[in-house]
Amino acid sequence: MPSYLTPGVYVEEVQSGARPIEGVGTAVAAFVGFAGTGPFHRPTLVTNWDQYVQTFGAFTADTYLAHAVYGFFANGGGAAYIVRIGGPAEGAGASGQGSVAQAPAPVALGGFLVAARPGTGDGLSVEIADAEGENPPEDRFRLLVRQGGKAVETYDVSTRKNVKGYLVTQTRDSKLIQVTEQPGTAQSRPEKQTVALAPATAAAPGNGVARLDASEYVGDASARTGFAGLEAIDEITMVAVPDLMSAFQRGDIDAEGVKTVQLAVISHCEQMGDRVAVLDTPPGMNAQRVRTWRNEDAGYDSRYAALYYPWVKVFDPASGRNSLVPPSGHVAGVWARSDNERGVHKAPANEVIRGAVDLEIRLSKGEQDLLNPIGVNCVRAFPGRGIRIWGARTLSSDPAWRYLNVRRLFNYLEESILLGTQWVVFEPNDDRLWSSIRRNVTAFLTEEWRRGALFGRTAEEAFYVRCDRSNNPQESIDLGQVVCEIGVAPVKPAEFVIFRLSQFSDSTSLVDE
Repeated sequence: MPSYLTPGVYVEEVQSGARPIEGVGTAVAAFVGFAGTGPFHRPTLVTNWDQYVQTFGAFTADTYLAHAVYGFFANGGGAAYIVRIGGPAEGAGASGQGSVAQAPAPVALGGFLVAARPGTGDGLSVEIADAEGENPPEDRFRLLVRQGGKAVETYDVSTRKNVKGYLVTQTRDSKLIQVTEQPGTAQSRPEKQTVALAPATAAAPGNGVARLDASEYVGDASARTGFAGLEAIDEITMVAVPDLMSAFQRGDIDAEGVKTVQLAVISHCEQMGDRVAVLDTPPGMNAQRVRTWRNEDAGYDSRYAALYYPWVKVFDPASGRNSLVPPSGHVAGVWARSDNERGVHKAPANEVIRGAVDLEIRLSKGEQDLLNPIGVNCVRAFPGRGIRIWGARTLSSDPAWRYLNVRRLFNYLEESILLGTQWVVFEPNDDRLWSSIRRNVTAFLTEEWRRGALFGRTAEEAFYVRCDRSNNPQESIDLGQVVCEIGVAPVKPAEFVIFRLSQFSDSTSLVDE
């Protein structure tokens, strides 16, 4: 209370009793994967596709991070944190670093760069030969991959991007070599020659080069790498690891490693308690195989994870053709779009996936009958309605947390109330404080009920807030605790819409159908 000694008029600002609670954001994604440029192991915020390209480069062959981020923004995403892995951590020293393989230097051939894949061994070479047939086009030639002098792979290729036999595209599935375009150089037919490719060489211990195994994704808590680097960012609400599957396809990680990484991202989300993992199934699986993988191989049980199947087919600028990519990035964008248009309480399903031109496999209703009860959210193609997400479940066996929108709604409510009541700390723990807490939380939940996030005809049916002497006895006060009990009735999606039809005659008899 100020002291007034001189006569006059004074103005005082008085704190009102209301301290509004503002809702937090629900659509901030985190992507962990491989990129051509950019900082390693440092979460970097991007808010549009152009920012991503400026920092991490455009689409790169045999990786899915760029496709996931592009799909995220194309489907309505607004902000994402990118963690580039596959290289040295900033400031990495000798501690904890073993002797690992360095990528061999590529060889330039006619505007292309050809390099041996890691682990191919010695004695690898490529031969450029004339195309078979009479008077072949000038852009056509044969590329033979030899190991120990024996031809083990042969490709009939072209230097033209818009044809099926484009060199970069044709060699994408090679187990021995990797071909990319040489930046700033026009692609032309290489001269007839045989060139030896250098194998991967052992690096000196402590050089900071990261291993491309499960530990590269999981990261280190002390160094803030991998998933651990996301712990300091509170606004993240969804985490995806699209390039886990590219490493699996290359053989850098086996099926057990896939499970290890996915369990790690689930554990990260459970530990943080404010985000959900968006998981992909391995490629090339039919519905029965996915069911077996989900139940027997993976066996995940978490309210903080959602699984999507199958992969989606999108246009790949790196190869000039349509390619299959994991759906997690596009799905995260649909979550963001649904949150912005309808609210986090609306299940992010029955929504079109923008940019998807086809699916890895077109599921039938019978196949989804196998997958939906075990928490596999299917992506379906419907005639005249496009490609849509047709599932909204978590991987939890607890019926209370079966639906994804319930989990994400609780994350939103918890985080909003947590941040909106920070002023309470060290306030006098008495009836006035309890009344203020009740008033502020009630006002926030009432607004959420009006928006349709809570179930009930009245606010009293939708939620309750208890913060008084009944749950704050003297013992709790003496311990410096104030307890506020909140109960909410979340809305749940109409997953099964049933119309019961019957026919009647003369308004007397009914025949059920």
